[in-house]
Amino acid sequence: MKIMTFNTQHCLNFLENRIDYEIMAKTIRDLGADICGLNEMFSGGEEWATFPNQTEKLAELVGFESHYFAKAISAYPEGTYGNGLISKYKIKKAETIIIPDPNPKRFNGYYETRCVLKAELENGVRVLVCHFGLNPDEQENAVKAILENIKEEKCILMGDFNVEPDNAVLLPIKEKMKDASIGFCENTPSWPSDKPKIKIDYIFVSKDIEVINAEIPEIIASDHRVHTAKIKI
Repeated sequence: MKIMTFNTQHCLNFLENRIDYEIMAKTIRDLGADICGLNEMFSGGEEWATFPNQTEKLAELVGFESHYFAKAISAYPEGTYGNGLISKYKIKKAETIIIPDPNPKRFNGYYETRCVLKAELENGVRVLVCHFGLNPDEQENAVKAILENIKEEKCILMGDFNVEPDNAVLLPIKEKMKDASIGFCENTPSWPSDKPKIKIDYIFVSKDIEVINAEIPEIIASDHRVHTAKIKI
């Protein structure tokens, strides 16, 4: 089973600075992903929305029937913004878990409500797709939300965590799950895609899942490089 996490920056072609669904879909197809977690996705659904449901659009272009969009915020006039999942396997059920905003906010940085997408696939796998905030208190709340929703078996967690590998906020997740990159591409940076300097994109799997390989290919589509892993469940 090939899995991928991909922050598409709402399907913005990084080099050409334009919305480009085909380059995003081609990246997913070419790498042979069976499921793909997506960050920074727009979805329309209102008369004034600028964009369509980008998650559904990519699923159609890749050739997947199953997809789910998890709304984190409204982003007028573009529509709604959040995480997505497209899958070769049928999504039996899915839900959006809003990560609580810190109260009070302890830092002076930019705050934005985030969410965790939780899905159950027909093959028994639970998939969590997340996008952490930029501030430490947001990241702490995200970890708490994740820990409440991971399973001990057949569980995949992936997304843009906005922290580097040595950040202590990841320790509770690392105690419960395996970082798929260990032994393969753990020191490979993922952002920015043209000249990557830091790794902030991750795939974690429950300890019963075997990781066959993992990589962060040298592909420039959005502002993040994709992260893939081949696993055996």
